[in-house]
Amino acid sequence: MALPKNITLEIVTPDRAVAHAEVDEVELPGKEGYFGVLPGHAPFLAMLDVGLMWYRRGQEKTFLAVGFGFAEVLPDRVIVLARVAENAEEIDVARAEAAKRRAEDLMSKPSPNLDWERARVAMMKAMVRLQAASRTRSRR
Repeated sequence: MALPKNITLEIVTPDRAVAHAEVDEVELPGKEGYFGVLPGHAPFLAMLDVGLMWYRRGQEKTFLAVGFGFAEVLPDRVIVLARVAENAEEIDVARAEAAKRRAEDLMSKPSPNLDWERARVAMMKAMVRLQAASRTRSRR
């Protein structure tokens, strides 16, 4: 059997379909670390963490901020079911910076009632959103 020439990538959140594209390469933030997928990859299922995701068509890379969920990898298809997935171009930088400041403020004034995990995740999401947005803006 011949190797597939590309990968069909589908990214879906509970709210919407974020992407459906034929791509050459994908990189995702797994719970065990980042992983890359090329056509013909061995099948597996991975849990996703908060992080920067990208996919490439030819020389063009598209960046997204993603968080939580699963990725199913097949030789010719990657299906991403994420709680959060946001294209870099859609990110409101001012809102992400405000969320980062709120998380920093919470974490800098510890209290017995502080939910550290929730504050940590909020900080990570804000930082990943800013990182994704900066990748797109730096290429313009």
